[in-house]
Amino acid sequence: MTISHPISFITVRRRFDFRGIEIGRWVTPTERDRAADRFYRALCDLMTTLQGPENLISLRGTLGMQYGIGGRPGVSAHYVPATRQLALAKNAGAGSLAHEWFHAFDHYMGSRAFRSLGKFGFASSGWLGGALQKDHPLNSLLSTCFKTILLTEDGTAPSPLFQASKDADEQLKVLYYAKPEELCARAFEAFIEDSTPNNSFLVRGTVYSDEANAGLYPKGMHRQRINETFQDYFASLGAALYREQAKAG
Repeated sequence: MTISHPISFITVRRRFDFRGIEIGRWVTPTERDRAADRFYRALCDLMTTLQGPENLISLRGTLGMQYGIGGRPGVSAHYVPATRQLALAKNAGAGSLAHEWFHAFDHYMGSRAFRSLGKFGFASSGWLGGALQKDHPLNSLLSTCFKTILLTEDGTAPSPLFQASKDADEQLKVLYYAKPEELCARAFEAFIEDSTPNNSFLVRGTVYSDEANAGLYPKGMHRQRINETFQDYFASLGAALYREQAKAG
């Protein structure tokens, strides 16, 4: 990707039609400009991998972004369902963008793919909880993604990824890694890191990291099957969005 002019966060917002982008007061102009360029390149790479248009990345203009605002101790990035904001910390958010974007997408699809989830429901949690799915071919493909991530190939038991995540939670005495929205976000990270182009600001650590060594990212044939289902889903979704744009234009 060749960029012939300086990238600002205004460029990012206009290209992808984000609802808004907020920058922290302690972010210097140099840090801001460097971050804008990294965001832009990472989001373009994400769009290429997902084979969809710009409005997929901003979730039809409903997603807001923050950089260097409201950081939490020990948290490099987070997604806030109540405000539909994706936030990255100033000095520690690199590599977390794909994970948090999928949280936003998972949340966006909750009420669109399933009935009676409420405005804070995630599609992945709805699927695992047996929520009634809205009848649509794309929703069926998304459900296949969740099934492939969360269950064994025959659909009768938790997947190796799910089991490793439950084991990690038991050791840490928390419920975090085994939440369906976290499992699916980490599976999406692996799909993105295995794709071309590869961008370490967008994602990193799904192959070589302590979490990867602990089995908290998919491995082997399970990883390959997950990647294939995500590929099928996003290719179909992207094609549908492009057709919609062509009709509107």
